Amino acid sequence: MKPIAYIETEFPTKFGIPRQSGLVGELKGTVVFEPEYRNPDAFDGLEEFSYIWLIWEFSEAKREKWSATVRPPRLGGNEHKGVFATRSPFRPNPIGLSSVKLDRVELHTDRGPVLHVSGVDLMDHTPIYDIKPYIPYADAHPEAKGGFSNRFVDYKLTVVIPEACMAKIPEANQKALRGVLEQDPRPSYQKKDPERIYGFEFDHMEIKFRVQNETLTVVDAIGLEES
Repeated sequence: MKPIAYIETEFPTKFGIPRQSGLVGELKGTVVFEPEYRNPDAFDGLEEFSYIWLIWEFSEAKREKWSATVRPPRLGGNEHKGVFATRSPFRPNPIGLSSVKLDRVELHTDRGPVLHVSGVDLMDHTPIYDIKPYIPYADAHPEAKGGFSNRFVDYKLTVVIPEACMAKIPEANQKALRGVLEQDPRPSYQKKDPERIYGFEFDHMEIKFRVQNETLTVVDAIGLEES
């Protein structure tokens, strides 16, 4: 197989990306296709669907060997689960699957057809292998059991962003940033130090924050050209 496209997002590195698609609906992405797949006929009818599946590669998580068990971050990194009972990036084949909202199909651009999507959980320039429409009657199972993931369905931090820091973030991405921070982007396997300053890159900024008593406070937002 070879990639048919890549996605553009606000995350140049893995740190800070939501752990599942759809958790932060305001996060935008643009799917750009490789030249041989830019035939507009390939997209005929896609605009009739409101969600699509992206099948992609964990391009930054390749390993020579695989393990039968992994330590899911949401379980603190201390509890082992079978790799096929998780969505860990460390798999026999580094394949990811995301359900994203299809905001619009733009057929005629200087890069050929592009797809504008939201609710993304992918790093910038992640390779995409295929795209399929999300079909509600076949793909949605509201009664399904969620296993250990159900423990975290409603988990969110309280987020405090000083006005001076928020003013540095483009208005179009302010809600998305707050949504990312509510999901607690800290590595779950690290010991939680309330005085530790964490940081990740988002929208050409480095966002620095600390977490104390389930409240996340942004302490600085630095333009990457300033750092």
